[in-house]
Amino acid sequence: MEWSVSMQPRSWPEPDPVIAAAIRSMYRGKRQPPLPVRMRDELGELFADAEFAAAFGTGGKPGWSPGRLALITVLQRVENLTDRQAAEAVRADLSWKYALGLALDDPGFDASVLSEFRTRVVAHGLEEKALDLLLAKLVKKGLIGAGGKQRTDSTHVISAVRDLNRLELAGECVRAALEAISAADPGWTSRVLELPGWAERYRARIDSWRLPASETKRDELARAYGADGYALVEAVYASFSPAWLRNLPAVQALRVMLIQNYVRVTDRKGREVVCRRRPLEDGGEGLPPGRVRLTSPYDVDAR
Repeated sequence: MEWSVSMQPRSWPEPDPVIAAAIRSMYRGKRQPPLPVRMRDELGELFADAEFAAAFGTGGKPGWSPGRLALITVLQRVENLTDRQAAEAVRADLSWKYALGLALDDPGFDASVLSEFRTRVVAHGLEEKALDLLLAKLVKKGLIGAGGKQRTDSTHVISAVRDLNRLELAGECVRAALEAISAADPGWTSRVLELPGWAERYRARIDSWRLPASETKRDELARAYGADGYALVEAVYASFSPAWLRNLPAVQALRVMLIQNYVRVTDRKGREVVCRRRPLEDGGEGLPPGRVRLTSPYDVDAR
């Protein structure tokens, strides 16, 4: 799927003087500025817009700077952020605004822009571009030696960000369904659900807290979200539950999320276990294409 988005290559603006003064004041002396500030000071305009021109047309509405979106994608991977959290950092974090050359009152963009950017990058074979440019700049600056076995494949960065967003989506779909059911039938959850850990996992929006940095812990959390989702849907569809609960939009969104992101298999001991779907290229069951993939339990048509 292509979007009518145009791109006119432009140089990045210099850091806003007000933000630069605030950064200098906060980190004066021996305190080291945050990574985004050091990257901008040391590496300058790291990803030029023109390097990504092949993924954009010359007609349609102007899009966000692809070079700056590439930097945001790298920073969100370093800080283990989902798209929504990264978009919020662009809006609210002074160090990110400094690195991107944004004004203090710049409103940023909708989180879906990041997903669209990654889709374009992959579709046009540019997934290695960002880290290739980063490596070249580091070599030029003498920060790493030329030659050797430096990893330049950006696919693992894109994949990791995608998995973080799938994890957030899974948790928020379960939480949204619980909230909708509780509002529609306040006594149902207390009568039917007695599962350990639910209050801890779903007391606040998933995008309001930082997801685990450890891959092992993220996998455990993903399996917990999937198991909780299946348990909730099965309870809603049980004969003892009101039939109208099944028609709640949040419950239907949860069902779609489970179908698109999870499978249930039988392990060696004959037990049914919940597993995340993996891409076909990783030997997995496959994921739905981006044009039909659920991205939010609150707007099922959002892509």
